Amino acid sequence: MAMNLHDQVAAAFAQDGWLSRAEPHFRPRAGQTAMAMAVAQTIEVGGVLVVEAGTGVGKTFSYLVPSLLSGKRVVISTATKALQDQLYLRDLPRLVQALGLPLRIARLKGRSSYLCLHRLGQVHQSKVALDPQVLRAVARVQDWSHGTRTGDLGELPGLAESSTVAALVTSTKDNCVGSSCAHWEQCHVNTARAQALEADICVVNHHLFFADMEVRDSGVAQLLPTAGVVVIDEAHQLNETGIQFAGWVLGTRQLQSFIKDALADVTLHARGLADWMQLLGQLEQAINEWRAVGGSSPPGTRLRWLGAAPETLSEAAWRRGLHGVGHALRALLMALAQVAETAHAVIPLYERGARLLSQLASFAQPVPDDAVRWLEVQRQHLRLMESPLSIARLMREHMGQVQEGEALPDPQKAWIFTSATLGDDEDLRWFTETCGLRNAQVLKVESPFDYQHQAVLYVPEDFPEPAQQAAHSAAVAQLAGDGAQALGGRTLVLTTTLKALDAIGSQLQQRFGMFEPIDVLVQGQGPKHALMERFRAGVVNGRGCVLVASSTFWEGVDIPGDALQLVVIDKLPFPPPDDPLVEARSRQLEVVGRSPFGDYMLPEAAMALKQGAGRLIRRETDHGILVVADTRLRTKGYGKRLVQALPPMRRIGTVAAWQAALQALETGEAAANPGCGDGGERGAASQDGA
Repeated sequence: MAMNLHDQVAAAFAQDGWLSRAEPHFRPRAGQTAMAMAVAQTIEVGGVLVVEAGTGVGKTFSYLVPSLLSGKRVVISTATKALQDQLYLRDLPRLVQALGLPLRIARLKGRSSYLCLHRLGQVHQSKVALDPQVLRAVARVQDWSHGTRTGDLGELPGLAESSTVAALVTSTKDNCVGSSCAHWEQCHVNTARAQALEADICVVNHHLFFADMEVRDSGVAQLLPTAGVVVIDEAHQLNETGIQFAGWVLGTRQLQSFIKDALADVTLHARGLADWMQLLGQLEQAINEWRAVGGSSPPGTRLRWLGAAPETLSEAAWRRGLHGVGHALRALLMALAQVAETAHAVIPLYERGARLLSQLASFAQPVPDDAVRWLEVQRQHLRLMESPLSIARLMREHMGQVQEGEALPDPQKAWIFTSATLGDDEDLRWFTETCGLRNAQVLKVESPFDYQHQAVLYVPEDFPEPAQQAAHSAAVAQLAGDGAQALGGRTLVLTTTLKALDAIGSQLQQRFGMFEPIDVLVQGQGPKHALMERFRAGVVNGRGCVLVASSTFWEGVDIPGDALQLVVIDKLPFPPPDDPLVEARSRQLEVVGRSPFGDYMLPEAAMALKQGAGRLIRRETDHGILVVADTRLRTKGYGKRLVQALPPMRRIGTVAAWQAALQALETGEAAANPGCGDGGERGAASQDGA
């Protein structure tokens, strides 16, 4: 008799099941098995499961094993391309091989990740003289292009995604020439999409998940309807990513580049068919007049926009400027529409202009209730921004039919959302509310680590107040430097602001200089992956390492073992109150009688703190100290709630206890964990896969 999914998964995770036979270091863990069983049940009956799985649970196996055994098509979305590659290149092949199932795996990234052969060919025909360094890099791409099967630029070491070269040799939706392209048959984007649609398991990332949904570009939008299981890993990043895509951004820079491309296109394909110079000139003039309306504010200003115009600007002048651009753009579009019959090549240009016009029109309407709008004034440009306050509505649309505002997911489909941090209450409301998952089943799986013995939380009793910025940063640098000196490096300092990053980074670099055997790395002074590689390597040529970093290093950074033993967090990571999104969310809560601080600021800080603290203990054999250099954790009433969000570490507060904890780490006393040597550490590593 064929086993049902529940029994198959139970057998896989058992003491002598096939996982322990296939994975030399596997050993059953109650939390991992519990999560796997819950995932299996959701896959069998359909519905939504939200799982917070503490560090070390091994959540990757918990969702992969039931998904692979289910026989359904699976789409997995994770936060970054690096995590995507890890799943595709490491975790999935191992499990598929162990299972002996003939499953096809694919990975799909956004357009900007793939080489465009048409654009590569155009580089050398460019009228603009290119920098010799850029040309050398293009030549490297050219060499690589002959041998690559995927066209994924991630295969090329040392090519940064944000580099000018990447932009030259990849396509966007706007500049892709479509099926008229000479390389259409060998197009890497098309090949990747075709493979994704044929695969049993496809790995995507959150950016692509939302980008494709919004523009209905072929890719994820075609994939989702055919999937029986959708897994969203690192789900705590979903709301932030979704908001970027569900929002509108319209800038005068976009309009200017449209004018530039339009001039090139009509000169080539529709010369003399209309008075293009006059039409483009009128649009350019309208943009300049509109830009002048917002131009009086200093660059970098963000103006609140609650009424018809952004605050401090004349309503009449603003409306005149916006309508002027609209009229000029419409006149250009009408001319393009008339010539499109004979000059087909201008159709993509017309469509792009029509998208810009409809965005412009949406900014002429009042601000929707569930959104926030603001204007960013830059040196030469204006950026109009609108963002929803949460992705609840967007997710409900993606997940199936919506009735009376409630999501009713396709009953046959299973949606699994998981991360190490999804809330600091039993219902995980921080996550479920922002994603509109009111009726989801919720499961919390505790970390298997023994935090009482593995980690110490130090909140200094006597320390400058965070409000005294300069004194506070200096004290943090002093404390982190003392710790690093005692441990020979092994220290990660996480700051909440760029100002603190600069102050603490420069003070530590002065302290350790050339003559101390410690390298001080500061975020921004090198590519993230290079900083991470150096930090992970630990002691190199007798030199230890300190890394000072801000926002992007608070999560997703995995440094197991002795390379990291001290994490110093400078301040409680509350959201910046002057950020337009933060302000608007606070206002929205006040309107319905809820507390912006208690219901929004505090949970946000708790989640960020939990993420930062999660960098310290990654394996059963890790030991370390977490310092939160913010006395509010002791003195304020809300401190207790924030401490409860952290793993249950032993707490200390005196300088003497701090020095004793450092000494214990230094002499390896704290690491005296009998019978759990190197093999145990590696075992946990190979199994976690998260």
